[in-house]
Amino acid sequence: MITGQAGCGLRYAVKRGGNAVGYCSLSIRCGTRDEGDRHSGLAHFTEHTLFKGTERKSARVINGYLDRLGGELNAFTTKEEIVLHSTVLKEDLGKAAGLLLEIATCPTFPEEEIEVERGVVIDEINSYKDAPADDVYDKFEEALFEGHPLGRSILGTAASVRKITSKELRQFVAEMFTPGNMALAIVADIDERKMEEAVLKLIDRYFTTPAVPSIERAIIPFVPAPAFNRTVEKRNHEVNAVLGNMAPSIYGAEKRFSTILFSNILGGPASNSMLNDLLRERNGWVYGVEASYTQYTESGILAISLGCERNNLDKCIKAVWKVIGKLQDEPMSESRLKAAKKQLLGQLAISSDNGETQCLSMSKSLLSFGTIPTDGQNIKAIEAVSAQQIQEIAREILNPEKVSSLIFL
Repeated sequence: MITGQAGCGLRYAVKRGGNAVGYCSLSIRCGTRDEGDRHSGLAHFTEHTLFKGTERKSARVINGYLDRLGGELNAFTTKEEIVLHSTVLKEDLGKAAGLLLEIATCPTFPEEEIEVERGVVIDEINSYKDAPADDVYDKFEEALFEGHPLGRSILGTAASVRKITSKELRQFVAEMFTPGNMALAIVADIDERKMEEAVLKLIDRYFTTPAVPSIERAIIPFVPAPAFNRTVEKRNHEVNAVLGNMAPSIYGAEKRFSTILFSNILGGPASNSMLNDLLRERNGWVYGVEASYTQYTESGILAISLGCERNNLDKCIKAVWKVIGKLQDEPMSESRLKAAKKQLLGQLAISSDNGETQCLSMSKSLLSFGTIPTDGQNIKAIEAVSAQQIQEIAREILNPEKVSSLIFL
């Protein structure tokens, strides 16, 4: 893998991998938390409308540009980034990367196209009424970060999206879409030096101005509010619940890997994770239960999410606390911890074997750390986690007096 920084300040990484298919992603340090006093949902609406025309291509041309090659073009918005990404045959990688850079550097936001997309985004917002499992998690996160930029809703509201103008979109992009705020990653079965040369030529084509310094994201500390336990009457067939607490940030090096391993042991995707084993496999009380660990700049969130029949809710909550209590009361045996580490490392290896996953991870790491950790570094960090550290994480993050909950009943 080769990493570097172009003269304009844009970071890049190229890695040889895959076969006939190539992947590219462009991450921009510009998420929901960066909207400031602007209309809620602006970052997400920007992501949608970037594809609606550039100075060189119409929305129709953009929509069909990679489709005709059998490729894919997509994007998503998080609290802290907007990410554009594409999958194409490796011989078309230059066209895909060029399109991502073009979309990010010279969007036009035509009024008529914005009005069409406004309806699409409002429909997406309204569709959450039919997806309570997603809605309850988002509302939980907003409540946990109340008063902090991380508490802003990614989608915004139908009312706020209706107020966003083409001028506001152009101003947001002009301010935030600077080369120092961007990272481009490419994974393909092409010689890395040749790939790097092609990437630098593309960057020079779209960024001809002198280097623009990146906008350093201001660290905004906050004092967590007292734990809350809220119930919202929804009268859905399934009850949806989330409980959790603040967790280490993406920069919490000492505890981050302990939390990753702990989350996987507690409620990872495998059927033998402790919550899956007890709630689903043994008792059949839930269709799905998971523990997730999300990392942001100032903090993170460790959350347990589940959906169940109304009459199973109390049993599920008691079972969750039973599992947590076991992890808090007694350190894991060395043999069990070793098996948990092997399972996590296997999951990560399988995930990273996917070119698209690699690509997205590379561009995010460049934005967050300015570099990309090697597989060896990640393995070493996970292997170093002790049973005592897992126990400490369980006690610290899931202290019953600090854990909050939100239930859609």
